[in-house]
Amino acid sequence: MTDHVIDAPERQRFEIVRDGEVLGHAAYQKTDEMIVFTHTEINPSYEGQGVGGRLVRHALDHVRDSGLKVLPICPFVQAWMSRHPEYQDLDYRRPASNVTD
Repeated sequence: MTDHVIDAPERQRFEIVRDGEVLGHAAYQKTDEMIVFTHTEINPSYEGQGVGGRLVRHALDHVRDSGLKVLPICPFVQAWMSRHPEYQDLDYRRPASNVTD
């Protein structure tokens, strides 16, 4: 029983799938420079089992690999990113660093 996260651009969302069943999705709108996450929904039967977190982590990994930024309008994605500082660099709202050597 393995979960897979897939990008379903025709539906403008990432889906987390187990044995052919969609457990949840993270809806988005894509621009040339970013992906705007607008809503995340998990089937109530799977809430509290970490499904949402796995969905967001894999979706953000896909965004990172694409070289885009994220604008997390969805409260779930916002909260998840705030708890995982290793993904803060993807946040479109984050100011660029001015640090120099």
